Amino acid sequence: MTPKAWLARQRREVVGPLRLAALCGTIEGGLIIAQAGFIAWLIQQVIMNERPLADFMLPALGLIGVVALRPVFASLRSAAGISAAATVRATVRRRLIHHVESLGPAGLADVSSGELSSQLTDQVDALDGYFARYVPQMTIAVIVPLSIAVAAYSQDWIAASFLLLSAPLIPLFMALVGMGAERLNRDQFLALGRLSGQFLDRVRGLTTLRLFGRTQDAADGIVSGSDEYRQRSMRVLRVAFLSSAVLEFFASVAIAVVAIYIGFGLLGYIEYGPSPQLTLFSGLFILLLAPEFFQPLRTLAQHYHDRATALGAAELLNELESRPTAEEGFGTGTLLEGENFGTGTLQISGLRVDRVGRGTVLYAESFNVDAGERVLIEGPSGTGKTSLLLAIAGLLPPASGEIDRRFPDPRIGWLGSPPFLANASIRANIRFGNPEADDPMILEAARQAGVMEFTERLEQGLDTVVGERGLSLSGGQAQRVALARALVSPAPMILLDEPTNALDATTEAYVLQAINALASEGRAIVISSHDAALRTVADRRYRISEQRLEMIADE
Repeated sequence: MTPKAWLARQRREVVGPLRLAALCGTIEGGLIIAQAGFIAWLIQQVIMNERPLADFMLPALGLIGVVALRPVFASLRSAAGISAAATVRATVRRRLIHHVESLGPAGLADVSSGELSSQLTDQVDALDGYFARYVPQMTIAVIVPLSIAVAAYSQDWIAASFLLLSAPLIPLFMALVGMGAERLNRDQFLALGRLSGQFLDRVRGLTTLRLFGRTQDAADGIVSGSDEYRQRSMRVLRVAFLSSAVLEFFASVAIAVVAIYIGFGLLGYIEYGPSPQLTLFSGLFILLLAPEFFQPLRTLAQHYHDRATALGAAELLNELESRPTAEEGFGTGTLLEGENFGTGTLQISGLRVDRVGRGTVLYAESFNVDAGERVLIEGPSGTGKTSLLLAIAGLLPPASGEIDRRFPDPRIGWLGSPPFLANASIRANIRFGNPEADDPMILEAARQAGVMEFTERLEQGLDTVVGERGLSLSGGQAQRVALARALVSPAPMILLDEPTNALDATTEAYVLQAINALASEGRAIVISSHDAALRTVADRRYRISEQRLEMIADE
């Protein structure tokens, strides 16, 4: 889908507010014509016909009413445009967040967190000006100048022709400027995304950078990225100011030509066409309308930068939205009604898993796990163990084959290494595994995972806030919290990715006990690891060798 088609798709969702904004702007343009007519007629009557001011009470009240109504319709137009833009932003952001959730970590492996956050915030916000101002102004810029031209033609066709002949110059230069502005805006968003990701990565790795004495190098890299973003922003601003200057120049020249023609016509120096019939009313009426004729076009030109910005953002947002989700190739699944732990099975046949930049990383002819069974997948690092778990979890779409899950609950438990902990209390991090878990369930899971051993020494116990990614906990303590989360989970299948990696003997023992406890509840356990200690709890073992998954015979 092209960026223009993507924007058109969003525009169809807010047709009503956009039409209301265009209607209010058109009515405002009609009031401008009425205002110019009232002013020109009053001056004609007072100066040329020498009528007393007392005779113009009703026309004066009409002029005051027209002047008072203009800001009212301007406000309504602005409010309708802002409402449409807010609706589009909320809809797009909600849809993108849902799509990102569907992509999962595998689908976003080549996108940094900073770049992703920039897309969901800055690039979505960049759509605001396009829908709030540019789209309604496109309609206004056609109807209002044509209406003014018709009004001017009713008085003098030569002056109106000057206006119409100069009008196409503005859209022409808008198109010429827009050819480069879209690319510049896209490059600017890419630079901002890279800078966001770079800054976030440096903040996350600040401790490591300080340990290795590389903080200055990191700071220099951020300064370099900031300077690149500054240069790209200045290029965008140069194009915007240059286009505005060119358009203002041509509009001013056209207005000056009309003013010269009317001035010489009123003085009697021009005898051609309708010039001899020019009056103070008709001349002043056209002069008052001339700036207003170009104003919608100049406003459209000013907002043309919003269009270029939106097109640049739309291209990147469309790329994100076009990424295939894991659900598109997940396979089949069946819920077993009325069943609980102790029933269900996972069956895989002819599975091929591909990764971006690596091609095929794994092929599994046959693989199955039954409820209550503990299956270990072995193999050196980089052989595809994690990729298989991601495919089973539905986070990585298989290139071919079938994954058939038949369990009483569609949820899947996951314990990775290192585990993810949110900036919340230990109790809340455990409850993430089961939002409906009560305190006794959380306490029991914390006891089984060995969490209570170190939380008893904390002043706030389980209510201690651990910081982003478990910053205040050691690696073993964070693994215990994640293990408690898996124990409290209602998922009938638990996937463990290197659960004993870099753990002390005590924490490793808790992991092995938890695996046995989960299996005793009737849950299917799939473990990927090259740790020989896990062989003691495995019912069956598989090995990945030369990109193929094969079962290991009993030794």
